[in-house]
Amino acid sequence: MDSATVQLSRQKQHKKEILCFVIGSVLLCALFLISLFIGKYPFTIEGLLSGNERQWLIFKMLRLSRSIVGVIGGFALGVAGYIFQTVFRNPLASPDIIGVASGASAGAAFGILFFSTSLMVTACAFGGAFLAVVFTLLLASIDRSGKNSTVVLAGIAVHALAQTILMCLKLIADPEKELASIEYWIMGSLNGINSNSIKFNILLIAISLVLLFVFHRKAVILASDEGEAKMLGLNVNATRLIVLLLSTVAVASVVSMAGLISFVGLVAPHIAKRLIKNNSIATMFMCGILGSILLESADIFARSAAQTELPVSVFTSIIGVPFLVFIILKGGLKHE
Repeated sequence: MDSATVQLSRQKQHKKEILCFVIGSVLLCALFLISLFIGKYPFTIEGLLSGNERQWLIFKMLRLSRSIVGVIGGFALGVAGYIFQTVFRNPLASPDIIGVASGASAGAAFGILFFSTSLMVTACAFGGAFLAVVFTLLLASIDRSGKNSTVVLAGIAVHALAQTILMCLKLIADPEKELASIEYWIMGSLNGINSNSIKFNILLIAISLVLLFVFHRKAVILASDEGEAKMLGLNVNATRLIVLLLSTVAVASVVSMAGLISFVGLVAPHIAKRLIKNNSIATMFMCGILGSILLESADIFARSAAQTELPVSVFTSIIGVPFLVFIILKGGLKHE
């Protein structure tokens, strides 16, 4: 293939990436605006422009904050899913599949039960997610076969352990106080979001995402053979720990705000890779956009599909479960 053909191919790829970003961004902006006006309390643009205090209070404190979390939380889950799939070299590695989200939920439940402050709930969610990552890596390291399915199987075991801990915490929780809050985390919902409770989490997510994009090239190198990565001068263990830690912080921050959101981190990276067809930083950014679209869409349906608000994970699972089956049928557990 001559240089002219390569250059033409690159130009086509670049135009395709721009088109995907434009379409994705327009769709996300439209969903964001729609979400601002979906909910139990009806208000209009006319009412906001007229200076109605009640409408402005609901708009600023609840509706705007919820829509922002839908965008940023979905973006974080999409990027984290991309990192997990890249680092573990497994198309099924995602925050919920390998037990990270379950660990964060168990940690959040522990924080609700014993501390109750939002800062401590976030800290406990991070601790639970980090322990889940550590246990998954330890279990996967026992198997020296090098199969991609090992980390998924280890994650399933860690997920089961986290669920057991969660059940034990629910048994000792006060049915009229802590138990309801714990159930909220398990179901996953943006219903409890308000502007006073999300600032610290949003900051953590923003810092984590910026650093993950900085480490993108090193994360891609981790996807290659470990010997090759070392030859390129990469400290494999330290880099793997850093990117997994940053991804865990992002996931734990989302979980501590919205509870357990299933399948966003699994589906978004697969769609992004099929659209852009490479492993560049553009793919990683597209994972975030698609994650935002999935979570924002699910939240809109959760508010409008029935008279009572439904858990967000109901709608993400409707997409995620068939997608997971599709990946498995296409050979998602085969050794690459």
